Amino acid sequence: MTLIVRPDYHAVPILEKNGIRWIPPSQAERQDIRPLRIGILNIMPLGEKYEFNILHPLGLSVLQLEPVWIRLESHNYKTWEPKHVDDIYVTYDEANREQPLDGLILTGAPVETVRFEDVHYWNEISAILRHARQTIPSTLGLCWAGFAMAYLEGVNKFNYDQKLFGVFELKNLAPDHPIVGELDDVFFCPQSRHAGIPDDAMEEAAKKGRLKLLAYGVEAGYTIFSTTDDRFIAHTGHPEYNATRLADEAKRDHGNPDVPPPVNFDFKEPLNRWRSHRNTFFTQWVSYCYLKISTQDMSVEKNLLASTTV
Repeated sequence: MTLIVRPDYHAVPILEKNGIRWIPPSQAERQDIRPLRIGILNIMPLGEKYEFNILHPLGLSVLQLEPVWIRLESHNYKTWEPKHVDDIYVTYDEANREQPLDGLILTGAPVETVRFEDVHYWNEISAILRHARQTIPSTLGLCWAGFAMAYLEGVNKFNYDQKLFGVFELKNLAPDHPIVGELDDVFFCPQSRHAGIPDDAMEEAAKKGRLKLLAYGVEAGYTIFSTTDDRFIAHTGHPEYNATRLADEAKRDHGNPDVPPPVNFDFKEPLNRWRSHRNTFFTQWVSYCYLKISTQDMSVEKNLLASTTV
């Protein structure tokens, strides 16, 4: 329905160009609506250019959303404009100080070939994920963040000989799941990563009740999965990408012997064949967060009513 953003936010013209409604915080405060506060922990390189990729599908929700941009305290955002980080971003603790987040998105990062313990912000990321699992209805991890979620459940990644790059077909494995259940039986999604997760390790984790396997591709492996409580949902692809973002990566890596040409994607004439997957996936995830918050609020009201009944 509506995103709550500051009038001076740099992506306002892009939001308007794409038909995404927005209102300033001052107007939101006058409305008798509590928006969902969605934290977005953004660790992508050139992250301010990436922000719209997340805002676009969030802005298609029928619910009113307040994006809360979160930065890491242990990370130096050297490819970012420092003023932008200072003006827009807060720490995870600050984001939760006055009111807990209703949902959290953790983006990918260009560290998928590095051991988790060797990533300089791993201690902070893992602490945030553990806290979020206890306090936030659902945390969505994209690309590397999905690997991190699997690692916390005992499943490690491995490095590819060549980058998995392009647009790949995936099969929906869970038509009754509250988030992926509305996706097509077969759908396409971009992949842009140098690492993956072994199929047998994922299947073993599912057999032992640690993970739910939600979508699979022959080339991409188990791309969408969740913890059994659905507090973590991981997507190791990039459903949030638009065609331009994928084309820019393909142009950047064109001629690089370590990066094959993108599969099912022509960066000279970029076509988006995953838009409906992106929109449905994010809309269902937001709706799931809202449902969990609403159910929790109703439970609190019932408990308060019962405690005051003589």
